[in-house]
Amino acid sequence: MYAIVEIAGQQFKVQKGQYVYTHRLQDEQDSAVVFDKVLLVDNDGDVKIGAPVVDGAKVSGKVLEHVKGDKVIVFKKKRRKGYKKANGHRQYLSKVLIEDITA
Repeated sequence: MYAIVEIAGQQFKVQKGQYVYTHRLQDEQDSAVVFDKVLLVDNDGDVKIGAPVVDGAKVSGKVLEHVKGDKVIVFKKKRRKGYKKANGHRQYLSKVLIEDITA
């Protein structure tokens, strides 16, 4: 069984027991979360597609920790002008364990 769910503006294909790294959620660490924007549910071939969401479907999970993603280097340059600029960025993420999918 899997579902496609919208979490923090992004769509994820999730299954029970899977870890998902999402944009930082406001919930505290070790707290339970419920995502109700379920776009599709597949229960062993029985597919339910929402318009735009599946009625009564929920994905419940648990926020395990808040982490920072890998560093991304942003490098800007204009040729023949002597302009070079380097900048780094680390995205704030939340690690969520998917505990249950109800259709």
